[in-house]
Amino acid sequence: MTHVAMLGTGIMGAAMARNLLRNGHRVTAWNRTAARAEPLSADGAEVAGSPAEAVEGADVVITVLKDGETALAVMTEAAPGLRQGQIWAQMGTVGLASLGRLAAFAAERGLTFVDAPVQGTKQPAEQGKLLVLAAGPQDARTALAPVFDTVGARTLWLDENGAGGAGTRLKLAAVSYAISLTSAVAESVALAKGLGLDPSLLGEVLSGGPLDSPYLQAKMKAMVEGDFEPSFAVRNAETNTRLIHEAAESAKIRVDLNDAAGERFRRVIEQGHGDEDMAATYRASFPA
Repeated sequence: MTHVAMLGTGIMGAAMARNLLRNGHRVTAWNRTAARAEPLSADGAEVAGSPAEAVEGADVVITVLKDGETALAVMTEAAPGLRQGQIWAQMGTVGLASLGRLAAFAAERGLTFVDAPVQGTKQPAEQGKLLVLAAGPQDARTALAPVFDTVGARTLWLDENGAGGAGTRLKLAAVSYAISLTSAVAESVALAKGLGLDPSLLGEVLSGGPLDSPYLQAKMKAMVEGDFEPSFAVRNAETNTRLIHEAAESAKIRVDLNDAAGERFRRVIEQGHGDEDMAATYRASFPA
C-alpha cells in the first residue's frame, strides 16, 4: 500500500484518487474548493483541510492542478508538511515556462521531482487507462510503479531528469493534436448545419472511411446532440493553447491551428460556456 497525497481533485484528480482507493492505496485528498474533495471520503479517502496536512506522512505527493503557478502556490502552502526524500509527481499540464520553478522548489526541499503529465480525459481517468508520460530518476520508478500502474494503462518513461520536462513536452505535442482536431471537427459540423444540412449526414460521409476515428465519432456526436458534459473543459483547453503557444515560441515553431483554436475557445468562454466540454468550440462558429 502506498500513501498518496492527492492535491487537486477536479475531474482527473478525483478519478485517479478513486482508482487508487479501489486498489488498496491510502489517499489523503485536498482541493482548494473543499466541496470537490469531500465526496472522496465516501470512497475511503482522508480529506485534509490544508495542503500541508495532506502531504504529511505521504510516500508520494501528486499534484493535478490547472497550471504551473497554481501547482507552485499549493506546494508552497504544503511546505510545512513536506519532508526530504518524498516523491513529488507533477501530473498536470503545467507548461515548460513553469517547470523549471517547480523543479527548483523540489530541489530546495529535497524532494524527488517527477514530471508525469497524463494523456487522456475523464473516461480513461475513471477506467484507470490513462497514459502516463513520465520523466524522473530510476530510484523513484519502483515507488511510483504501483501508483502509475493503477491510474494508467501504460507508463512511458522518457528521461531520468524530471526537470528536463520530457513528459510535459510530449504532452503539449499530444494535446495540441487533440485540440486542433476538435476544432476541425467543430467547423465541419457547423458548416454542414450552416449550409442547411442535417449535420449528422457528415457522420455518414466520414464513418468507416480513412478519416474516421473513435475520437471523431465521440466529438461529432456531442456536437450534433448538443451534449457538452465536460470531459476536458473549454477553460482548460484554452489554457493549454496558451501553454502550447509559449512552448512553440521558445522553439521558434509556429502553431497556427493551435492559436486559432485558442481564439475559438475564448469566444466560447465569452459566451458563458467555459465549463462545458471543449467540443463546445462548435458554438464559436455561430453568433452568441
